[in-house]
Formats: sequence, structure tokens, C-alpha cells
Amino acid sequence: MLKDDELLSRIEADWRGAGLGPRRSAMLLYVEKLTLVPSLVNQSDIAALRAAGFEDRDILAIAEVAGYYAYVNRIADGLGVAVESWVVEQEKAREQKA
Repeated sequence: MLKDDELLSRIEADWRGAGLGPRRSAMLLYVEKLTLVPSLVNQSDIAALRAAGFEDRDILAIAEVAGYYAYVNRIADGLGVAVESWVVEQEKAREQKA
């Protein structure tokens, strides 16, 4: 979706240091908090997204995508679903670059 492999690599390595604009940074900060400590998300987090230019329907979509991704991965992990071989190869390649 980004159509920029270099940017994607920077985001995957360290989104905070990837040179993103304020809108994308606000979105990823929210998604990170929603993923790691969802019980701490509050109205100030929503206000920060609005201040970055997101409308309520955008915020809903961001929360839905983050929540769905977390759900699917937890179901797969909980059922012991094997990781696709291309994912393993991609992780190895990333580790070699680091």
C-alpha cells in the first residue's frame, strides 16, 4: 500500500526513526498503545488522532485494523499455526541486515 519499499523497511526497523510525518506518527503511536496496553487508551489518545487530522470514521478503521490483526495473530498463535516459510525467510534476512 505504501508503494515505497525503503520506507516500509525503515518503518519495520524503527517506525519512530523512519522519518514519518506527524499524521502517520500519531496513528502508529495510537496503534502501538492499543496493541501493548489497550486498557490505558483514553480520550486524549483519540483527541491526538483528531488533532492529527483523522476523522471519527478514520479512527474507527485504525482501531478495527489493529484489533483484527491482534485477534488473528493470537488465534493463530493459540492454535499453534505454523508460520509461512516466506515469513521465516524474511525475518532471517532482516536479522542479517541488522
